[in-house]
Amino acid sequence: MKRLILLSLILFGCTNEPSSDGEIIAEKVATNLDIPWAINQHENTFYISERVGTIAKVTSDGNVTHEEVVLSDNLSDASEAGLLGFVLKNDFIDSQEAYAYYTYDENGESFNRVVTIKLENDIWRETAIHLDGIPTGNIHHGGRLEIGPDGLLYITIGDAGNPQNAQDPSSLNGKIVRMKEDGTFEIYTTGHRNPQGLAWDKEGKLYEAEHGQSANDEVNLIEQGKNYGYPIIEGTERRNGYVTPIVTSGANETWAPSGISFHKEKLYVATLRGEAIKVIDVSTGEVERSITGFGRIRDVYSDGESLYFVTNNTDGRGSPREDDDVLYRLIE
Repeated sequence: MKRLILLSLILFGCTNEPSSDGEIIAEKVATNLDIPWAINQHENTFYISERVGTIAKVTSDGNVTHEEVVLSDNLSDASEAGLLGFVLKNDFIDSQEAYAYYTYDENGESFNRVVTIKLENDIWRETAIHLDGIPTGNIHHGGRLEIGPDGLLYITIGDAGNPQNAQDPSSLNGKIVRMKEDGTFEIYTTGHRNPQGLAWDKEGKLYEAEHGQSANDEVNLIEQGKNYGYPIIEGTERRNGYVTPIVTSGANETWAPSGISFHKEKLYVATLRGEAIKVIDVSTGEVERSITGFGRIRDVYSDGESLYFVTNNTDGRGSPREDDDVLYRLIE
């Protein structure tokens, strides 16, 4: 089977990439992305948000077009800020619409916003603001957007660098938030530091990855109304009323997890500082494999048959190599 895969890569002009131990484990699908953040796919075309304020359109031949995004406010230049979360609406084929999450500045302060953007003539334009004025600092913006099995939009929002926000019921910071059918928002879970990836397994259970304060990065099983403890508990600590993660990086290792995706019943977790994809069996909490050799990994995406991922070596914290940043497909 691997011989057939490698032959197809040669025929379509793709290049293979070795892991840190020299084994060929991935192919380059598209190169020279500009700080990519969130991977989406419609039919044979990828749409990937880029923190600089563009959407990278990647066609089946690997051609990349950086499509302009016209927003109602300029993007913030705060650390980690910009155009972040991005997810195509379920009716994209007809509406040509997506949800987006971005950071902007107002009167010297930074805020996050959730909007609808519409694709017209190769330009995305903001057409509606759904959630606005979410305070944020120079770090911990959160920003992941995903549409759940219920058809509703889920949003991760960071604590904005203020740990007390995570336990403040009047603040959206340090929360996972859901947009209801009537367009209003509800706090889904509390007690998060910098929540990042969201993914549902085949049974409809929701999982989340987030950054710990000092190591102790987490993967959590998410249940509505639960409190995930930050900053009261961290790592494997237990206390009544708070949820302990199913997996942590441990007190001596930092992953800085980002996007996550289920692929063939395993949870794939992109890590930035960890410079790896962690493959986790959520039923046992075991990290079965670490895929390395590509630098900082921002997001992972499964189409059911293949696993794709994007590097983030051009984000100011990595060491860019030729062709970075790159959309890869894992060879399995």
